This record gives sequence, structure tokens and C-alpha cells, in this order.
Amino acid sequence: MKTIEIDARGLLCPLPVLKLAKRIKSLDPGDEVRLLADDPAAVVDVPHYAGETGHTLVSTEDGTDHQIYVLRKSV
Repeated sequence: MKTIEIDARGLLCPLPVLKLAKRIKSLDPGDEVRLLADDPAAVVDVPHYAGETGHTLVSTEDGTDHQIYVLRKSV
């Protein structure tokens, strides 16, 4: 299993999720993506994306000026 990080800070909706979707396609099932985002819409968009695609939202945490989302790619 590998983990990649996407720094989407400073990007507004829908760009954080679009970057996430593009990068997660190249990963193997079980790999994880750590997404850094400060767009207020990401709080809704990232969990929605995970639910729609079947990927697992492993965790969400607040950084000092951004949120950190960890998603695991599904099969």
C-alpha cells in the first residue's frame, strides 16, 4: 500500500475533487490519498465524492488553516 499527497490548498470547488479524482485513478486498490484542502465546500464535496465512487473516506481532520482528508481507493 502506498500513500500520495495532494495539496489542493488555495483551489476552489470543484478543483480539489477534480485533482483527487484524476490522481486516484492511477492508484492500486488499497492505496491512499491524503488531500489537503482549504475550500469550505470540500467539507461536503469530498465525502460526497467518496460515497458516489465507492472509495473509503478513512479520516478527516482539521489542520491549522486547512482540512486533511484521507481516502482509500476501492477495488
